[in-house]
Amino acid sequence: MSLLRRWFVGIPGYLWSGWGAVSSLFLMLALWEALAAAYGPLVLPTPIAAGHQLMAWAGRGGELWPALAISGRRAFLGLLLAVLAGSLLGVAAGVSMTASMVSRPWVTVLLGTPPIAWLVLAMLWFGTGDGTPVFTVFIACFPIVFVGGMQGARTLERRWRDLARVYRLPWHMRVLDVYLPHVVSYLFPAWIVALGTSWKVVVMAELLASDSGVGAQLATSRAQLDMAGTLAWIGAVVLVLLALEYLLLEPIKREIERWREGDGVTDGAAP
Repeated sequence: MSLLRRWFVGIPGYLWSGWGAVSSLFLMLALWEALAAAYGPLVLPTPIAAGHQLMAWAGRGGELWPALAISGRRAFLGLLLAVLAGSLLGVAAGVSMTASMVSRPWVTVLLGTPPIAWLVLAMLWFGTGDGTPVFTVFIACFPIVFVGGMQGARTLERRWRDLARVYRLPWHMRVLDVYLPHVVSYLFPAWIVALGTSWKVVVMAELLASDSGVGAQLATSRAQLDMAGTLAWIGAVVLVLLALEYLLLEPIKREIERWREGDGVTDGAAP
């Protein structure tokens, strides 16, 4: 209850702190409007035209929501697998210096290989079903999460481990109160980056290897030279990502990182 109460009390301050992001979005829309006026609707339709197209699909109920649901299912399934495997294996690798050195070439290969290459392999392995976009999302997001978990485990300060050992804290208190907050502070930004990557990759995979989802709708708009429709689908994905990040993930991140405030106060008060 105290957590929910703290969230509700902090809502006005959080909304006020988002004025910079809102201003940036309006600036982007103004730049878009200026470029559309300069190049014309055949090259770049106005934000209003793309917005009208998006609202028409949303009100019709036959195109927007089913496509977003399909793409969201594929993106979140691949992301969930990457988060689970990358977090566990990354933390395990960070605990051991040998494991960190052994895993470094693998991470370099995975990060350096473009997703389009994995997509081609996935098309040969899984065909045009859900397996291709899910696998491509997983293989693109896994190294991002893995590196975050490994860095979080490797950078845990020895003084906190020594302090827990001196006070003989039970293992569950060591994990929940000492190790976990620090590791999650590294993992959470990696999860956010992986979230954005998952949607970019799933749309690309659907564009090239699927007949459903947002990517498939983008392929249709491209074939019909429908610029307003293309921008509307891109805008739908961007709006989903913005809603997830600023309405869900950012408040959770602020709550998770509250321990840093206490840490800073303690360090400042020390003689």
